[in-house]
Amino acid sequence: MGEDAGASTRAIARKKKKKERLEQEKIQQDIDALRANVINVTEYLSTVDLANLMKIEASEIIKKCFLLGNMITINQRLDKDLIQIIADEFGFRIEFQKEYNENSLEDEVDIVEALKPRPPVVTVMGHVDHGKTSLLDYVRKANVVAGEAGGITQHIGAYKVKVGNGKEIAFLDTPGHEAFTAMRARGGQAADIVVLVVAADDSVMPQTVEAINHALAANVPIVVAINKVDKPDSNSERIRQQLAEKNILVEEWGGNYQSVEISAKFGKNIETLLEKILLQAELLELKANPDRMTRGVVLEAKLDKGRGVSATVLVQKGTLKVGSNFVAGLYSGKVRAMFDERDKRIESAGPSTPVMVLGFDGMPQAGDVFIELESESMVREIALKRQQLKREQDFRQVKRTTLDDISKQIKEGIQVDLNIIIKADTDGSAEAISDSLMKLSTNEAKVNVIHNALGQITESDILLAEASGAIVIGFNVRPNLNARKLAEKNSIDIRLHNIIYKIIDEVKLALEGMLEPELKEEVTCTIEVRQVFKVPKIGNIAGCYVQDGKISRNTKVRLLREGFVIFEGGISSLKRIKDDVREVDQGYECGIGLENFNDIKPGDIIEGFKIVESKRTLVFENN
Repeated sequence: MGEDAGASTRAIARKKKKKERLEQEKIQQDIDALRANVINVTEYLSTVDLANLMKIEASEIIKKCFLLGNMITINQRLDKDLIQIIADEFGFRIEFQKEYNENSLEDEVDIVEALKPRPPVVTVMGHVDHGKTSLLDYVRKANVVAGEAGGITQHIGAYKVKVGNGKEIAFLDTPGHEAFTAMRARGGQAADIVVLVVAADDSVMPQTVEAINHALAANVPIVVAINKVDKPDSNSERIRQQLAEKNILVEEWGGNYQSVEISAKFGKNIETLLEKILLQAELLELKANPDRMTRGVVLEAKLDKGRGVSATVLVQKGTLKVGSNFVAGLYSGKVRAMFDERDKRIESAGPSTPVMVLGFDGMPQAGDVFIELESESMVREIALKRQQLKREQDFRQVKRTTLDDISKQIKEGIQVDLNIIIKADTDGSAEAISDSLMKLSTNEAKVNVIHNALGQITESDILLAEASGAIVIGFNVRPNLNARKLAEKNSIDIRLHNIIYKIIDEVKLALEGMLEPELKEEVTCTIEVRQVFKVPKIGNIAGCYVQDGKISRNTKVRLLREGFVIFEGGISSLKRIKDDVREVDQGYECGIGLENFNDIKPGDIIEGFKIVESKRTLVFENN
């Protein structure tokens, strides 16, 4: 009897537990149902990442934003308000993650007494070849065009200049080509004043209109500089008329926008332009507190050959000093050294100072907020949390092809997919190239940028290209030996460029099926520098080992350091032991002297090449 009573008690207890468990499960299901449309995101999420989290096409978001009056690109990083608007439109609720969100590092408001006047930050914008860099050259009395491929500004530069009466102006030089729309947007947001350069012998071009839109969107005052007035066919009135059509009415025509007729080449009226910038700055009453923790914005980041990760940071508040702990985007760091635009070491940088900072743990993205904190452990903890969250997002975004995707493609008709992998020397370039190439998609041909990253082209890039049938584009970087061998073996197409619009033109021609025969480069040998010998009156001779191919006296060569080209030219001497020789085969050692070049280091790679004419083709596979 006792046993039966015990058994029934246990049965009742089990039933009770089961009932409680079912009730708990039901509550959990209700919570899950309520949270089905809730997505956890971070501020400054890109359009494509948001689309993947909401399981919709990125083009849907872009279309919706266009209808709402916002022009966005697929890789653009969205602010908090815009993410909220997009989510509402698609029926999602947003929860912002505190760890990754900048709001977890609230910026304290400075008291009015602590604020001191600061120099204005000026962005120079305008169409390609309208004279932006020439204007900056004249202001800085230095030539930056000489170092730029094709005479076009490729990367964001930042310079601080002293003008009359001891005042300073910080200039951000944003590139002018259409490919850099995203970078220009960042420049506009970091700046207090925009100088819009328009050539008087040309007209208001599409990029000029883009620059105007960016400045207006960022609510930044515009000063118009009508350049090239020294040219015989210049017509300033026509420019003023065209600007008026775009709602930019200059003061001479009764509007609010200051304008100056300048000649950047001869320095005409440059002083007047600087005075107008300072006048505009006075109206804005720009002030910042220099005696506090630093806050700023990352303008550009790159992997430097000898320095590691370096980033151009615009200090907006506080004074940044060597040894400061900071967090920017996903990475923390400690300021190891700071350099100004002339590459001179500086110890501190106050408000409105652009400065190159060394000491990042990883590569920040252009546009990241740069925040200084007291504690080293705190910056590391924040960076770690942000990286964890990013990994979690990436994990959720793994997108696999489904039957729905295939049926959708069939409905759209047979379509050629051109997959592209981009490797570039800086973050901004990779992003800008990616944006520009995606815009080339048509109904017949679709461009997919499946991967873009920094650094030299490696074997993993080639393997990814093989797996996805992609072509690899290198901008200012080259493949290493193993990557090149693998690419040749698997017939992977690698295109190397140092001017952005040439990449765009080439892909455009490929999509139109119009690739013409052209001169193509063929690598003939790869040589490793193992030792460097100093020879009196001659210079440095590289003690080398020929890894691949055959080197001869008349071979054109380039010297590579970590995938970056340091020198390109001819050979001044080629020796085996002590004898001059005409050629050296694979597997042998030799001594090589480079023409008028001595900066050779052990570990460098010498690459021999020749130019051959070849028919270029892109094979599209319709599977």
